[in-house]
Amino acid sequence: MTTLRIEHRTHFRYASDVTSSYNEARVTPAWLPRQRVLDAAVDISPVTWRSSYRDYWECDVTTFEVLQPHRALTVDARSVVEVSTQVPRGEKAGWDALQGPRFQDLLCEYLENSDATAPPEDLEQFAREASHKLGPEATARAVCEYLHSEVKYVPGATTVHTAAAEAWGARSGVCQDFAQLALGALRSVGIPARYVSGYLHPKRDAEIGETVAGESHAWVEWWTGEWTGFDPTNDREVGDHHVIVGRGREYRDVPPLSGVVAGTTENLDVTVKVTQIA
Repeated sequence: MTTLRIEHRTHFRYASDVTSSYNEARVTPAWLPRQRVLDAAVDISPVTWRSSYRDYWECDVTTFEVLQPHRALTVDARSVVEVSTQVPRGEKAGWDALQGPRFQDLLCEYLENSDATAPPEDLEQFAREASHKLGPEATARAVCEYLHSEVKYVPGATTVHTAAAEAWGARSGVCQDFAQLALGALRSVGIPARYVSGYLHPKRDAEIGETVAGESHAWVEWWTGEWTGFDPTNDREVGDHHVIVGRGREYRDVPPLSGVVAGTTENLDVTVKVTQIA
């Protein structure tokens, strides 16, 4: 069990006065069986009005609008979360169960690929060859291990609009790309998989009270009898240093911040600080 304090600041500066903007922020950690939110707050400046709701994907969303001229916008999200490691509880499902009508229907949203997640032919072929030799759980792990060995983590190599196939072609990307590549490959062989947005404390041996530069992070969960979290960027299982904010089909379902602005952004600065406090 680990308790983490997370500070996530997003600061926009604009080239000229922005007359209005409408935004949605998905930066509040989810309350889950393996994750308890002890405290959470989102501060916005400037802001005309704000509200909150839980979306279709059960993600907590803060909506807000600014209806006054402004040259900057700051969103400060702070939370304290208690996280435990995932513990396998059920039997793993085989290919017959995954391909049966029951789960094809119940988990259909996590079986269909989009332009963002569609896997390139050679990656799909690797997944198919693995599935002919291995069960679903072992196939999922083999795909993630393969991605980790083939794709380099290169900040700035892609954008939030980059499709998985483009990142594969360049053999470089960030956590979003690793996650969407994994999703595409797993779904192509019939393994339900979903995109997870959240935070990662990157230093496993950090001392209590030590604040480090954290990450707004993404990984995957696949279903083979139960949902299993895996971080293909770092080639490891999700543990008590991963904090979940939202889950969906792909990045576009759970972006940390999205909106419409009547103006041009001159500079965007995002910082995440994580402190293990227990």
